[in-house]
Amino acid sequence: MSHVDALHDWSAVASLRDDWNRLYAQTPGASFFHSFDWLETYWRFYGEGQSLRVLIIREGNGVTGIVPLTLITEPTKLGAARVLTYPMAYWGTYYGPVGPQPRASLAAALEHLSDARRDWDLLDLRFAPPAVIDPADTVAVMTTAGFAPVPRIVDHTSLIDLPKSFDDYLDSRGRRWRTHYGRWLRRARERGELRYVRYVPRGVSVTGNSDVDADPRWDLYDHCESIARRSWQGSSTSGTTLTHEPIRPFLRAMHETACRSGAADVNLLYLDDKPLAFFYAYRRADTLFGLRTGFDASLSKDGVGNIMYMHVLEDSIARGDKLIDLGPGSLKAKEPLRTRLEPIYRLPHANTSSWRGLAWRMKEAFTDVEAALAEYNADFSSEACSATPVGNTSTNAPSLVHQL
Repeated sequence: MSHVDALHDWSAVASLRDDWNRLYAQTPGASFFHSFDWLETYWRFYGEGQSLRVLIIREGNGVTGIVPLTLITEPTKLGAARVLTYPMAYWGTYYGPVGPQPRASLAAALEHLSDARRDWDLLDLRFAPPAVIDPADTVAVMTTAGFAPVPRIVDHTSLIDLPKSFDDYLDSRGRRWRTHYGRWLRRARERGELRYVRYVPRGVSVTGNSDVDADPRWDLYDHCESIARRSWQGSSTSGTTLTHEPIRPFLRAMHETACRSGAADVNLLYLDDKPLAFFYAYRRADTLFGLRTGFDASLSKDGVGNIMYMHVLEDSIARGDKLIDLGPGSLKAKEPLRTRLEPIYRLPHANTSSWRGLAWRMKEAFTDVEAALAEYNADFSSEACSATPVGNTSTNAPSLVHQL
């Protein structure tokens, strides 16, 4: 029988680093955001003002699963609301339990939460994938545990399923796009010599031997920043570009962490040794998550951004990668590249013993909950999703204010 421990102190969580790393390696569909290293760095920068709630699932003397949660305070029309959620803060796409059996881990964690004191207004399991690809089966597990989640789409992400050959991918883009790509490539080469550089460090070996490949290559990262300053994002006020001071120290620290973890994937395109475009990603096994991309704004009409993407795709296919997640936002710009558009969900449940939670639940009573559940469980084909009008957000960290 499983037993659940709730850890509220980072030092207690840090003592489980080895167990976390072991389970992370076995987690289906995990990304770098599920790793201990990512959470450690994130917590160092943004943990103040949050209350850690990491639920440890044990079988006998062994740790079999981890469900990381955090209690945060968010503004609402009725004042500050206490929200218990996953600690990812919209940096990535999908999140969930860590371990080889995410459904069983989540079930044990939610059973624990159902019996524990509820010091939250909303339990909001954000960043859930569509039901058909959710390894934790989150809606069903929450319902079985006595919670009443109301699925809501908060964004969409653009995915590229990589075929066996680069020619197959180009063929799938259509004749018109291939013609444009050929023209962009010719124009770029007329300007000078194109050179593509990719840096993927293996990281520090977890086995304790001398296999270390964790050089941050700050020269390459600084080139990414120089491009970001010359891109349209350099003048953006969203505060999410590599060079924006509110997040720049965090992203640089996380780059060092990713290199140490073997999760960094740095891609640069040069024109006569001048940095022209970049694609910065986090990697786990054969899957990439595109964190930031940018290109010299003075050459925007010459398709340098798409030339950058094509170099990444061609090299990724040669490496045997299977999937590139371009992340939420800029959906119109990513439309010619993606092979699928998938929704990202939040699954809130109101604590009706809290007046703010009760107010939220009353508001939701005026919505068609059955329709929301049907939408969540629908099979989102790429054609159906592509036809759905969605907002063109330019950030991986959108704000979310609960309208209580």
